[in-house]
Amino acid sequence: MNFGDVLRSELLKLRSVRSTFWTLLAAIVFNIGLGAAVGAFVPDYLSDEDKQSLDAIRLSLGGLHLSQIAIGVLGVLVITSEYSTGMIRATFTAVPHRYTVLMAKVIVFSAAAVVVGILSCFGAFYAFQAFVSDDSMSASLGDPGVLRAVIGGGLYLAVLGLLGLGLGIIIRAGAGAIAALFGLLFVPGILIDLLPSAWQSTIGPYLPMEAGAQIFIASSRGPDDLGAWTGFGVFSLYAAVVLVIGFVLIKRRDA
Repeated sequence: MNFGDVLRSELLKLRSVRSTFWTLLAAIVFNIGLGAAVGAFVPDYLSDEDKQSLDAIRLSLGGLHLSQIAIGVLGVLVITSEYSTGMIRATFTAVPHRYTVLMAKVIVFSAAAVVVGILSCFGAFYAFQAFVSDDSMSASLGDPGVLRAVIGGGLYLAVLGLLGLGLGIIIRAGAGAIAALFGLLFVPGILIDLLPSAWQSTIGPYLPMEAGAQIFIASSRGPDDLGAWTGFGVFSLYAAVVLVIGFVLIKRRDA
């Protein structure tokens, strides 16, 4: 099989698994639904000063915090579902070059996650704006940082999903990889509160979620925060390191 055949095979697998449809649908519903809900109800409870100080774009993309769960889980299942059914043995028998299989999985999953992520972020942005069009929180894609933040939200979801895929390759068990993924995302933010404040301001910006979130912030970035693309680069580095470890391990271990 050439690489094109492997890509088509991985695309067929992704489309044929029922969980793919439901997790991607959940990501879309969470993102757009919460964007609409926030736009409909939150501005009424904010003062004019609050509205000026808040990043309305980040607020409209608040559904990313739920969508990331769906995309992260799907990233894990892309590989662990084959281990749980034993299909991975047949896959590696048909394509002995394991790196080829993994690269195909990364490409197919990334494409799906980027498309769904970006479309759902645009949907969330417009759903939010539909309710605040006559409000000081209204914005357009031409405003500084807005288009980058909306597209960045989709890129954030895709990289988070790749982080899940990498952990799935390493751990090979769905429940364990999902626990590891969300442990990596949420636990450091809790533990850092136990550190001295000077350490928090130094280490905090480099935590996975904190760094990744910079890409979908249009304004109101804190003095200690990383820039949009710097933060996204740090977040992408986490995913890259995990994927590289997974690639190395899968070559050394039995299927």
